[in-house]
Amino acid sequence: MSLWHMIFTNLRRHRVRTAIGATGIALGVATMLSVVGLLGGAVKMFERILRSDSEMVVFEKNVSDLFFSNVPVEVVEELESQPFVKEAQPVLFTIITAPDRPVVTCFGIRASDGRLKKGEWLQGGAAQFQDDGEGVVLGERAAEFLNARAGGKIELGQGTYPVAGVIRMENGFENGGVFMPLLACQKAFHNEAVCSVITVALADGHESSEVKEWMGKTHERLTALENEEFSRSYSQFKIMKTTAWVVGGCAFLLGGLSVTNTMILSVFGRIKELAIARVCGFSRGQVARMIFGESLLVSALGTVAGWGLSSGGLFVLSRIPQLQGYVEPRIGWQEVAGAMTLAALTAFAGALYPAWYAANLKPAEALRFE
Repeated sequence: MSLWHMIFTNLRRHRVRTAIGATGIALGVATMLSVVGLLGGAVKMFERILRSDSEMVVFEKNVSDLFFSNVPVEVVEELESQPFVKEAQPVLFTIITAPDRPVVTCFGIRASDGRLKKGEWLQGGAAQFQDDGEGVVLGERAAEFLNARAGGKIELGQGTYPVAGVIRMENGFENGGVFMPLLACQKAFHNEAVCSVITVALADGHESSEVKEWMGKTHERLTALENEEFSRSYSQFKIMKTTAWVVGGCAFLLGGLSVTNTMILSVFGRIKELAIARVCGFSRGQVARMIFGESLLVSALGTVAGWGLSSGGLFVLSRIPQLQGYVEPRIGWQEVAGAMTLAALTAFAGALYPAWYAANLKPAEALRFE
């Protein structure tokens, strides 16, 4: 009988123990992938907000959150006068209240901003959104929960604004947000002449280093980063990603304990069987490999089940009407590879003591074990 055949046979004979160990790993994998998928999706949605037809983003140095960044709007005109800049667009990020909604994301933008051109207009049109007007455009989800339509009015914060249109956006944050003319947004939030960020599109044949060099010479209080650089360095993204992996790691620790418990019970439940295997010629290494193989197989079963659980759960969440537009889970190959690696390490660590104990059994004493 081959070693792998014995491994499969042992796991089939102890189905309950196998199921308990696999369930622990499955819950750990499902928790990690779900948390990483949700937070990773949120990060990607926010990244796409900043990448609307642009390669770079300008914001205030050393801010913990872009909502606290203050960039003078006059910098936009200075940037657009440079030969290496094709277009610069100011964006003011704010949080605004609405009836029965304490938090609604508001984007103060200009009518020429490319993000409105990418959306699908469901009501109204781009012509109704004017830089010097007060008409706001609602994302499809925002229009639903605010019960608003084009041509009507809506209460936002301390003011009432006409609804210029309703637009369907691919980005969940934007689809559940409010687009307000930049001047009106600055006035409403007493942020005259400032914005949160400036998105910069480079002119053909020019490099991002030119923008960085110019910014360093003319506006030392501001910084310019390429989109990828910003994603890697932004503190909020780091916190969210770290939180996801820490939560997932804790879940894996619990799963590892269940695997350890399963393998210990498995070893102590068949001490005489292991002793007979040693008498029949099994070496210590073969016994240890058998225990490690069982643990790895249990972990593999749990990983597959956990992947399925997380994928199904996230799919259901993304289809719940109340959450559509806000949940955009993202589970890539890196997340899956990370989960598989952690599961394998958990299985190895969980089998260390049981494998050592089984390999060091003395057949004569083990056969007398009661």
